[in-house]
Amino acid sequence: MAGRWNLLILALNLSIVIVLSETECPDGFYLSRRRCFDNNECEVDEDNSEGLCGNDAVCHNTIGSFYCSCEDGFRSTSGAANFSAATSVKCEDINECFEDGGLCGPNASCFNTIPQYSCICEPGFISTAGVESFHNGDNITCRDIDECQEENVCVQNATCINTQGSFTCVCNAGFKLKSGHQEQCEDICMISTTICGNGTCHHGASGHYCTCHAGFTNYGHKGSRCTELNCDVFNDKISLTEEFLVAHDLVMQLKKSCLELTVSENPKELDGEEILKQLLSLIDNLLSGRAFKDNRKVSIFLTIVEETLRLIGPFIKAPWTAITSTHTDLKLLVKKGDDFPQGTKTFSSKGAHLNISLKTAAGEPSYYPGFTTVSSLSYTNLEDSADGFFSGMKRQEEQSYKINSKVVTVTVSNRNTSHLKEPVILTFDHLKQSNESSHTCVFWDSSKEGGSWSARGCSVLTSNPNYTVCSCNHLSSFAVLMALHEIEDTFQLQLITWVGLSLSLICLFICILTFSLIRSIKSPRTTIHLHLCISLFIANLIFLAGISRTENRVGCAVVAGLLHFFFLAAFCWMCLEGIQLFRMVVLVFNTSFKTLYMMAGGYGVPAVIVAVSALANAKGYGTKRHCWLNLELIWSFFGPACFIIVVNIFFFLITVWKLAQKFSSLNPDLDNLQKIKVFIITAVAQLTLLGTMWIFGCFQFERAPIVISYLFTIFSSFQGVLLFVMHCLLSKQVREEYGKILSMCCAPGKKSYSDLNSSHTSKARASKSTQDTGESRI
Repeated sequence: MAGRWNLLILALNLSIVIVLSETECPDGFYLSRRRCFDNNECEVDEDNSEGLCGNDAVCHNTIGSFYCSCEDGFRSTSGAANFSAATSVKCEDINECFEDGGLCGPNASCFNTIPQYSCICEPGFISTAGVESFHNGDNITCRDIDECQEENVCVQNATCINTQGSFTCVCNAGFKLKSGHQEQCEDICMISTTICGNGTCHHGASGHYCTCHAGFTNYGHKGSRCTELNCDVFNDKISLTEEFLVAHDLVMQLKKSCLELTVSENPKELDGEEILKQLLSLIDNLLSGRAFKDNRKVSIFLTIVEETLRLIGPFIKAPWTAITSTHTDLKLLVKKGDDFPQGTKTFSSKGAHLNISLKTAAGEPSYYPGFTTVSSLSYTNLEDSADGFFSGMKRQEEQSYKINSKVVTVTVSNRNTSHLKEPVILTFDHLKQSNESSHTCVFWDSSKEGGSWSARGCSVLTSNPNYTVCSCNHLSSFAVLMALHEIEDTFQLQLITWVGLSLSLICLFICILTFSLIRSIKSPRTTIHLHLCISLFIANLIFLAGISRTENRVGCAVVAGLLHFFFLAAFCWMCLEGIQLFRMVVLVFNTSFKTLYMMAGGYGVPAVIVAVSALANAKGYGTKRHCWLNLELIWSFFGPACFIIVVNIFFFLITVWKLAQKFSSLNPDLDNLQKIKVFIITAVAQLTLLGTMWIFGCFQFERAPIVISYLFTIFSSFQGVLLFVMHCLLSKQVREEYGKILSMCCAPGKKSYSDLNSSHTSKARASKSTQDTGESRI
């Protein structure tokens, strides 16, 4: 019974399912005539204008469902191509112009639209199809419109020049836009009356050209401004020929070319390279000879060089020239063109470096001639010729100068270089490195007494022992001077000098009496000592009486000349003593000098030296503080003195060598050789005394340490005392004679000195060898 009920229930459920299945359809379908058909969700619903997918989207029906996609020119916010309407995804416009910059191609602009985009040709271009807008892929491009084919595009006296997308109107040659009228071309000669400078403007077929007035030139470039060209420097051919005969041909050639440039309407173009070659060859020729030592010659030389470089600069074809010859190092820059030069250039030559602004080299823009030249020329040895001319310098007391760099000539095309707006910077390497000296930047001023170095307009930016950096607001030839200082007096040094010289005068006077009156010690050697003492006595006496008498220039020069003579005479007599000792050792017979020869060597040689020095540089005798040689003439004393010291050392070495040979011989004359040995020691000590003194004197050129100054003062002041000690007090024979004189003075009842001298005549004759050699024992 239960089974029947279960079967009945199962049948009932099955029948219900069958009935229900015949009356309903799945989602996306609808029931019609008991059949399920697909429901097209994408059909337009008048009540919902946006549709199921929203704006800018397309609905796509599928069997039982649908999906959405964005229209062309739009993209879903999810980035997927398809999306469901049930999500929040929407469609946004795609900016094709932003995402693809070259979408429209060259000379076209892209404009974004909703949807899609449009390509439109830029101004001055037109599409090849003639349409206003197009899309990529339409095979359409933009081409240039030639506006110059149209009539009356540009104003009168102007030419149209087509450019990509536009055009330009350019004034014809000889015409220029009138100021304030950007569309009106007028004759240049009418607009700018100063375009030719000192010349007359003319209109020609190829443009304007300038005819220069007399004394002015545009260097053959007819369209350039006329600038002044001074040919007077080449006119004085007589003086130039007299001073520099080898320069005559070149100067005459330059004069002819200069005058042609300033007079002729069609001047012949110069061969700049050939003239430059001749100039450098001339400089080498002049500097290979003796130094000029004449400031007029230096002025003429530098003027010729400067004016020649200015004249030929515009005719140099190469923009950069670097030439090195035997005595020169040249760097030359040439810039041509209508554009005014800008920037800074550096020129490096032997021993010097130049830093200059091209604006400074070109000058005022309103006077720009169409070219700019800059040259830097250094000389290897011109400092030898130009040294010593310092009248244009403001010296401190007891200060002198010496050139301590190479001389450099700087020229530019700018003619107005007397006061530059922007200074030039020059760096000079020192010829002599010194920590003690101060340096001064100078230029050669030809207007100062025939020519002199001057510091006007130049200043030192920085200086060290190796180089000096100068700043100058004008151009010329430049160098660096080293200041030399004479020793400054102090009370202590003056006290030592007066005390020492006073004692020396007394001692030297005693020496003179000793060597001239005591007959027993007379010999050629004591004669030399006598004149040595006389020379030093007179020199010291003049020194004490007149060294500071500078109020009378002539008298001061005479005092300086006498000191020069007698100090040199002392050295000459010292040299004669060395030669005399040499003869005593080397020669067997005739070992003594004749008196005439000794006088010629002792006084004649210094007289010749002083005479030549006075004729060469009379102004060198006397300074502002002392009646002595100034620093420019001091080597006329130190030179001979050093030479005499070297000669004496040479003879002493040979004498000692020969003396050593004689000591080692088989039968040496020991007594005589011992005496000569003592003489040599005394002479060497004397040479050391005088030589050492003047060695310390050499250090007084610059600000020497105070110790050196004291040593020089002590040695120079007490040299008479030391000579008295060496030649008199340390000589046994002289001491004996002094003893006899003192004994006679203390005992008047005894025989007179003359009687005593006569009583010892036999003894003197017995010791003939002693007299001949002037024995002294130390």
